Amino acid sequence: MSNTPMAASPLTRAVLEIDEYASGLGWDQPARLFALVDTARLRTQEPALAAQLGLENEQESTGLTPIEQDEIPAGKPLDEFLGTIAWPDAVAGCALTVERLMLPPSAEAQVPEGLNEKKLARWVAEHPDRQEVRMTVAVLRDGTRESALRLRDKDTPTEVLTGGDLVPGLAEALTATFED
Repeated sequence: MSNTPMAASPLTRAVLEIDEYASGLGWDQPARLFALVDTARLRTQEPALAAQLGLENEQESTGLTPIEQDEIPAGKPLDEFLGTIAWPDAVAGCALTVERLMLPPSAEAQVPEGLNEKKLARWVAEHPDRQEVRMTVAVLRDGTRESALRLRDKDTPTEVLTGGDLVPGLAEALTATFED
């Protein structure tokens, strides 16, 4: 397993495990979607898959196992793609890791008026105070949320910020994948 703190909740541990996995792949990666399944249930109901994932000897009985899904289609807006997702009952939650550019709040007053989405993206990409960030956001069916943010400039496990409300829009979009 990873360097995640054992005292953390199962959802926080899953988010940090996904963040660590994404970090190992390096930067400039596509978005990645994960199903979160109950580890104990997985070992009981799918022992072959649990063995393939190296979970057969894990002692922990309360945990979540992230399972990476097929690649997100290139060129399709993320919100449109998430609108096509439906999860089977065995999936307890889901997570997404995605890289974005962000600006500090002080830059909001500098945004030129009337920019379309493409021109705004270019303006942000050229802004001297921009930061590259990897966001990992996870939700459970019951609405519980967790996020991890990692700045490219501070790319170490000790510099990962966690919290349930760090990326509320993405958390809401992921929660919607569980609605009927």
